[in-house]
Amino acid sequence: MSSTAETRTDQLLTTGEAARLLGSSRQHVVDLCVAGDLPFLSVGKHRRLRREDVEEVRARTTRSNRADRRSRWLNIAVAGKLVRDPMQCWAARTNLARLQGLHPRGRGATWLSEWEKLLDGPIDDVLDVLTSQTPRSRELRANSPFAGVLSSEEREQALLAFQSYRQSRV
Repeated sequence: MSSTAETRTDQLLTTGEAARLLGSSRQHVVDLCVAGDLPFLSVGKHRRLRREDVEEVRARTTRSNRADRRSRWLNIAVAGKLVRDPMQCWAARTNLARLQGLHPRGRGATWLSEWEKLLDGPIDDVLDVLTSQTPRSRELRANSPFAGVLSSEEREQALLAFQSYRQSRV
């Protein structure tokens, strides 16, 4: 076996090994795989995970920071607007096409491809991503095609509400 093949094999982990790295149960790792939050390869009936992907999840699953919470708050406002007017998805599609032209390769292109699938599916899936606290949703929101859906006034109102909420919790 070549050293390149050995390196690749060494980087594939079982769900149990991934669980030890994440400090979680094996079932939690399986749940992450099923939810699409942790990519995996099927080897027979078994899941194998790239060490790189597990390390990325470990880095992302730390407690959300202020910027993540602020982003989610704004996206909840976007979700509210989509509920009232689902045609707002067309603005996202226009933005998506522009962004895909700017980012044809790399990790950003992967997330934009995910958005394309979401926008082609039921709006409920889009609403879930906009409001969810999962690592996958956080990544998708960081590459969101919904820029400009909120007017300046709506954005300002959402940010003021976020600040008020944060101050009331201190």
